[in-house]
Amino acid sequence: MYDIIIVGGGPAGLAAAIYSARALKKILLIEKATFGGQITQAVHVENYPGFEKISGMELGERMYDQAKKLGMESIYGEVKKIEKSSSIFTVFVGSKEYQSKAVIYAIGASPRRLGVLNEEKLIGSGISYCATCDGAFFKGKTVCVVGGGNTAIDDALYLSNLCQKVYLIHRREGFRGEPVKVSLLKEKDNVEFVVNATVKEVLGSDHVEAVLLHENGQERKLAVDGVFVAIGHEPNTKILEDFVPLTPNGYVITNLQLETSVAGFYAAGDVREKQVRQLTTATNDGTIAAIMACEYLDTLD
Repeated sequence: MYDIIIVGGGPAGLAAAIYSARALKKILLIEKATFGGQITQAVHVENYPGFEKISGMELGERMYDQAKKLGMESIYGEVKKIEKSSSIFTVFVGSKEYQSKAVIYAIGASPRRLGVLNEEKLIGSGISYCATCDGAFFKGKTVCVVGGGNTAIDDALYLSNLCQKVYLIHRREGFRGEPVKVSLLKEKDNVEFVVNATVKEVLGSDHVEAVLLHENGQERKLAVDGVFVAIGHEPNTKILEDFVPLTPNGYVITNLQLETSVAGFYAAGDVREKQVRQLTTATNDGTIAAIMACEYLDTLD
C-alpha cells in the first residue's frame, strides 16, 4: 500500500514526487514512456530558473534522480483504469494492481500533430509545439506557425519579435483567435498570412528546410527554418471519463488546490484545465498537488 501514486513522470509528476518524498510519504511514480516527459524532447531549455541552458533530457534526468534519491519508487507501465473503494484507490497497470490512499494524475496532454510526412522525424530539429519554449532558437530566421486560434496568434506575435519572417498558415480565411490579437498581428511588417492553406508535408532530411502547402487548390513550397504547430492539445484523460468531471475538451476540472470532485484524487500539469502550459507551471502544479495530497493523508490518520 502506497501513500500516493503519481501517474505521469513529466515535470509535474516529478515535482510532486520530490515534495511527497520529502514529506516522508511512500510513493510510486508510474510512467509509460520517458521519465522527464515531453521536456526531454527539447534540445535546449533556456527558460527554467537556475539554468541558463540545459538539455531537456538532462533536466528530466536530474529531476528523476533527485526524486529517486529521496526514496521514490518508480515503474514503467500504462495505467488502464483507476478505481476508488472507500478511501483506497486501485490503479491498474497492465495485469498488475497497485493501491494507495491518494493519487496525483499528471500524465499531461499531447500536442495535436499535423499528421504529415517527416513530422515525427523532425521534432526537435525544426518542428516545435511551443513557441515560448523554442522560439529563441530561431532568432533572425524564417518560420511558420500553423493554426488559427489564440495560441497560434499568440505564437506568431511572440515569434514576430524574434524572427526575420513569420508565416501564419491557416486552413480557413477567418481566424478563431481574438480579433484584437489578429489586428495586432496584421500590423507586423514581418508577418505574412497564408490562408486557405494546409501543410501536406515538411521537407528536410535532418532539419526543416521547407513546407509543402496545398493552397487554394494548388501546391506551393514555402522555405522555412522552423515549423511551430499550434492546432491544439489532446489531454490524456480517456480513462477518467467515468471517474471525474472533464471539460468538453477532455481536461480535468480542478480547484486552485488541484483537488477534483473525488477526495484524494488530484490533477497536475497539462492534463488539467488551465490557461498557461509551461515547464515552470507544470512543476508549480506538482508542488501544490503534493502538498495538498499530504494534507489530505493527514486527515485520514
